Amino acid sequence: MLPTTVGWVNGGERPPHDPSVDGAADRVLLSGPEGFSGDLSRSVRIWREFLRGFWRLRKVGLCVTVFGSARVDEQHRWYRTAREVGRLLGNEGFAVMTGGGPGVMEAANRGARDVGALSVGCTIELPREQRPNPYLDQQVHFRYFFVRKVMLVKYSEAFVFLPGGFGTLDEVFETATLIQTATIAGFPVVGLDRAYWEQIERTVNDTMVAAGTIDPIDTRLFHITDDPKEAVAFLTDRLSGR
Repeated sequence: MLPTTVGWVNGGERPPHDPSVDGAADRVLLSGPEGFSGDLSRSVRIWREFLRGFWRLRKVGLCVTVFGSARVDEQHRWYRTAREVGRLLGNEGFAVMTGGGPGVMEAANRGARDVGALSVGCTIELPREQRPNPYLDQQVHFRYFFVRKVMLVKYSEAFVFLPGGFGTLDEVFETATLIQTATIAGFPVVGLDRAYWEQIERTVNDTMVAAGTIDPIDTRLFHITDDPKEAVAFLTDRLSGR
């Protein structure tokens, strides 16, 4: 059995305190060379973070990751949509994974909790907005964005995207790149809120396709809908046909 210092979930023991990386792990990593000993020490930290994620998420089972804005409250329609998606996914036997924060993430985790499905959060240290939501059955904390992103893909069968900001769009385009390059295959992706995503889709068509930087077929990597039931039906149909 791995020692408790390898990871922590909810009431578990957190890794040893390291003030040099609190809230700034990626910033320090990307600030330039740290010398051989510094780079070696940081590589060990990164390895331990990967190991923690692999260990804590190894039994998640069938899982769908939901992304979206952290800046909406429970009165917002995106929150209500995400909660319904979480509920529907849970009823289909999926665990629901998010970044573990507020807003859309909270709503999806809450929907899963509503129906007794496993609710998972991969949280990250940020100077603002990132606080664990209260609807997590399992929480894994990360300091490095890229490690967290690997976990969100590795342990997920599909993605659901609701509207969000730079972080959400980063995940959208990274997912599109992974599918385009056949790095991941048979991985269905749904965008919820047609008006929001169609504006971005038009930009992709009018700029990237027109300039020849992507192929027209690349614009059809995602299914877009306003209906949570249609979104979940699309995912389950695609996954059952793999």
